[in-house]
Amino acid sequence: MGRVSRHDRIAAGLIAWGSGSLRDLPWRRTNNAWHVLVSEVMLQQTSVARVLPKYENFIEEFPTPGHLARASLGDALSLWSGLGYPRRCRNLREAAIVIERDYAGDMPSTLEELLALPGIGQYTARAVLAFAHRQDVAVVDVNVSRVLSRLQGGPLKARALQDLADQLVPEGLGWEWNQVMMDFGARHCTIRHPQCAACPVSKQCKWHGVGEDPAPTSAGASKPQAKFEGSDRQARGRAMRAVGNGITAQKDITESMGLAEDAMRAQKLLHALVDEGLLLRAGKRFTLP
Repeated sequence: MGRVSRHDRIAAGLIAWGSGSLRDLPWRRTNNAWHVLVSEVMLQQTSVARVLPKYENFIEEFPTPGHLARASLGDALSLWSGLGYPRRCRNLREAAIVIERDYAGDMPSTLEELLALPGIGQYTARAVLAFAHRQDVAVVDVNVSRVLSRLQGGPLKARALQDLADQLVPEGLGWEWNQVMMDFGARHCTIRHPQCAACPVSKQCKWHGVGEDPAPTSAGASKPQAKFEGSDRQARGRAMRAVGNGITAQKDITESMGLAEDAMRAQKLLHALVDEGLLLRAGKRFTLP
């Protein structure tokens, strides 16, 4: 019998940890590549709890790329409301238009084709390959980055992270492995309270919770977000929500943004939303596109 490598031990330990205990999420019950893409775009910088109800409604309304491609951006943004980062919705619709036009509505199945879609980066493209097409590719999100950095005992750059992640994928288990890695980082090897004493790969880990945590200085590490209260992001979200609720006058939108005392800032933010194609302007009135 050949010697079992460190990578094999890590894979076996984590697969055993995740066996039968993965979170039951709707996008984990499908291999529909479009549905997987929608879930992954929604989950960017947004919690599972906030995505769950929006995902179900969005998929019901836009079950295929063609349905979204033929809808107005305004209709899509109305369903997206509450998730934040509306540019993601705009990019998803633009991707749907390309899929419908260039691929007859069928989702691409290669990394190169997926990366060519509007707004799709390495993480999202690889997630579609792993979770929909069941390919043995590694998906590196912030949780996976944290786990790998701690296992290696030092900070890792993006290329090193991806190379290590790819090496660890057990043959034929790409779907299971990536789901386990994400759940392990989210539930066990957490940011503030990693459960090192009960870690299934403690013998293979080079950090053990002792000394400086290598994860925060690795590529893909979670960066502290600027304060949301009073931010431009909050004001933009309020503006989108107000317009979606039928408020069209600039003065009324400005009040909804909480910027009645700073009309110049409100105007600047509204004009930026217009420039990004997220709102339409006619004089001092705004509507969804």
